[in-house]
Amino acid sequence: MKKIKKALKITAIFLAIGIGALIVIPIIFEDKIIAMIKDAVNDNVNAELDFKDADISLLSSFPNATVVLDDLTLVNLEPFAGDTLFVASKISLKMSMRELFKGSDESINVNYIALNDAKVNIHVNEEGAANYDIAKPSESSEAAEGETGSNQNFVFSVKKYELTNSLISYNDDSSRVNLLIEDLNHEGRGDLSLEKSELDTKTDALVSFAMDSTRYLNKNPIKLDASIGIDLKENKYAFLENKAQINQLPLVFDGFVKLNDDNQEVNVNFKTPSSDFKNFLAVIPEVYSKNIENVKTEGNFEIAGSFKGIVDDKYIPAFDISIHSENAMFKYPDLPKSVRDIQIKTRIANTTGITNDTYVDIQKLSFKIDEDTFNANAKLSNLIENPNVNMHVDGRLNLANLSQAYPVTTETKLKGRLEANVTSSFDMKSLENKQYENTKNDGVLKLNDFEYTSEEIANPIEIKIAEVAFNPTTVDLNTFDAKTGQTDFRAKGTIKNLLGFLFNNEDVDGNFDVDSNVFAISDFMVADASGDGEQETDGNNEVTPEEKIKIPSFLNATLNASVNTVLYDNLTLKNVKGALIIKDEKASLVNVTSNLFDGNLGLNGSVSTKTETPVFDMNLAINAFDIAQSFTNLDLFKALSPIAAALKGKLNTNLSLSGNLNDDFTPNLSTISGKALAELLASSIDPEKSKALSLLSSNLSFVNLKELNLDKLKTSLSFENGEVSLKPLQLNYKDIGIEISGGHSFDTSLGYQATFNVPAKYLGNEASGLIAKLGEEDAKNIKIPVTADISGKITNPSVKTDLKQVVTNLTSQLVQKQKEKLVDKGKDKVKDAVSDLLNGGSNKAKDSVNKSDPLKDTAGKLINNLFRKKEKKKDSTKN
Repeated sequence: MKKIKKALKITAIFLAIGIGALIVIPIIFEDKIIAMIKDAVNDNVNAELDFKDADISLLSSFPNATVVLDDLTLVNLEPFAGDTLFVASKISLKMSMRELFKGSDESINVNYIALNDAKVNIHVNEEGAANYDIAKPSESSEAAEGETGSNQNFVFSVKKYELTNSLISYNDDSSRVNLLIEDLNHEGRGDLSLEKSELDTKTDALVSFAMDSTRYLNKNPIKLDASIGIDLKENKYAFLENKAQINQLPLVFDGFVKLNDDNQEVNVNFKTPSSDFKNFLAVIPEVYSKNIENVKTEGNFEIAGSFKGIVDDKYIPAFDISIHSENAMFKYPDLPKSVRDIQIKTRIANTTGITNDTYVDIQKLSFKIDEDTFNANAKLSNLIENPNVNMHVDGRLNLANLSQAYPVTTETKLKGRLEANVTSSFDMKSLENKQYENTKNDGVLKLNDFEYTSEEIANPIEIKIAEVAFNPTTVDLNTFDAKTGQTDFRAKGTIKNLLGFLFNNEDVDGNFDVDSNVFAISDFMVADASGDGEQETDGNNEVTPEEKIKIPSFLNATLNASVNTVLYDNLTLKNVKGALIIKDEKASLVNVTSNLFDGNLGLNGSVSTKTETPVFDMNLAINAFDIAQSFTNLDLFKALSPIAAALKGKLNTNLSLSGNLNDDFTPNLSTISGKALAELLASSIDPEKSKALSLLSSNLSFVNLKELNLDKLKTSLSFENGEVSLKPLQLNYKDIGIEISGGHSFDTSLGYQATFNVPAKYLGNEASGLIAKLGEEDAKNIKIPVTADISGKITNPSVKTDLKQVVTNLTSQLVQKQKEKLVDKGKDKVKDAVSDLLNGGSNKAKDSVNKSDPLKDTAGKLINNLFRKKEKKKDSTKN
């Protein structure tokens, strides 16, 4: 018993030592093990491996070791220096503990490796060099013949691996092939250290593929269950039992790929596992085809193909892919109509292995909905060097039947009948060289009783008839008759250089004649879905500014318009005629005429979006506008003359202005500059319609503004940077002369001055009493200037006058006038008295006859006293 206890004690001690070792060894040897991993990789690849952190555990996965690497990166050296070939947020490896202590030249065997959030960036440059070709060559040719170099026998063996939420990007500059595999989840199981082995894999991902700028796949979901036979000695990879699914289309395939020194051999066959027509719906992305499980189908749909040949700098594998369907139909369970008599016969092939010899031949594509038939055929050849296209479309479709036979989105509703009979033939080099005479476009496209409804438009658009004819160099709009809301319009015209626009980014030219009975601008405007004053946000809740309106730079068009009535906001324009010319990102209105506000309008102007901030300039010739209507309804007129709405009568004016536009194409008033010359006809004033005029009238008792005569009054004003200046204006009210000057700003601040030259008789009793002492002629000639300052805001004006001071000044002036008149009379009497004295009283007899004049008496006394004073002064000097 004692021996058993002793054995157990020894066992426990060894067990404790072992567990302690499992805990302590990773801590003691962690740096060494990490350095070993880095050295093992970096010594054998032409790249640099690094990671942020590493964690080694022996206890949790005993008897294996677990190594976790965080934020691992593998960065290329020359010739792709700086490119990140591989990055992963976390890599987990499981292996025996023995593997941790092997040298950098020994094989490493890994039981399991998992990569999370990995990104692989594969790049092949124009010279054919690949950034993934990073394995270092053997040190010498002798080593290659059998001698053991330091790295020659290095093997990195993996039995199971897994990728989660990863991405692979492949870009080949030489072949212009781009492959992107996103949301990749992949796992594989097999012993890759064996010369021959089988690798069982499962994969699902989103795949995008483009070649020579043509996109063939765009985030298409793909699933693949593949069993791959690997022969490392022959570099051959065989597809044994393989099932794939592209979108919802199932495929089975077999064959092999063999990697040779100078090329690759490919021999792969594939086909759909069944001929059910449901396979066709599976090709269509699910977002469009919806749920196809319960769709009723008849007929067949088959895809079969093969790739066979070599791949090198000159050749691709020859291939032949056929797509075939006949007498097929499908019907969705919730829809009333079916699509039937479906015929598809298409071949995509290359028989020579030369890329340019690839062709697509759509021999037949047809279907019926009810009794409407659609037929098309096309052939594309010489795809690489100079693609040739020949196509023909012939058919009739009731557009309303589309949504009754196929699950289209409900937001857009279509009605009407489409008829097409169009043939087109062209080659890309002719288009690129602008040899459009080598193209052939012929046929007619008709649309009858078409109706389009969408949340993006204010009202349904109804096209009674539209007919477009295709010609080699033009597209003719023969007929167009449409209606939406209150608006009706008809058009015809010609589009030139459509091919140059589509293929060479050239300008497209158009010339159209448009006529309408009623054209309501509101019918083409949609309320802001984001709400009043709110900006839209993207998925990250970041504010996305509203896109600015831009006039297309490619568009050269002339529209000659004739409209009986144009409705815009609260304006009604009658008999609108003129031209709209669009060119070089500028829209110009030329010789536009209209009846508005019981008068006539002539307009020439333009809007340009070529600069960052859109600008405009405009010249208006206005004849006999009703003043009250125009200044009440036009914001621009309100800004130019805020008190003009109180006027009654007619207006003639020539107005020129220019400035910047806001993003919504409304004028930025603070930037507007221009001038105006206006003439008022048979005009009167209603002061009650203007707070400023009403306040002015209440402050001046001598003027009745309602009786002010403004007929044939001419005025001139100018404006710049939001400030309006009025050229001094002269007018009369009865015998009162008036001068008005000053200005205002578009922010409604007023700064006007009115000066009234007022006869004194209008200035109150005190002034009238003083005037009565003057002679009649003097009273008529006296006029006193009275100034009224108008300030404040248009909605809250202020009027100040100097009327009280005027009366005080007038009183002083009249008193001084009386004094001057008395002195003048006194001077005359003094002269007479002095004459009598000097003549020794010779005039006494004459004077005695006349009535005694008290003023003369006073003057005489003044003179006598004056002389007496002088004598006294002489006597005083003597003493």
